[in-house]
Amino acid sequence: MTNRREFIVQLSVGSTTVLAGHAFAQTPMVAETDAQSVALGYKADTAKVDKKKFPKHEVAQKCSNCALYQGKPTDAAAPCPLFAGKQVAGPGWCSAWAKKA
Repeated sequence: MTNRREFIVQLSVGSTTVLAGHAFAQTPMVAETDAQSVALGYKADTAKVDKKKFPKHEVAQKCSNCALYQGKPTDAAAPCPLFAGKQVAGPGWCSAWAKKA
């Protein structure tokens, strides 16, 4: 009985992990033209940020090194709480950028 219970628990944990990974992969990217993106000056490439409009921006500031980025620094894209249900590009930037601790 113990082996059967362990199998069922492992199966449910494994299924949840696979489904979570699949859902993350299916999350759409935020568009630079979305209203929230425009309001925050989001660009998918930090090098393309308007320096006149955002004079405090530095090229070293990227979504991947922002405190709000919900992925690993090496991830190409990850969710951001400012863009609910969407991912931002790792090399992107917006005016809400905050240095990761």
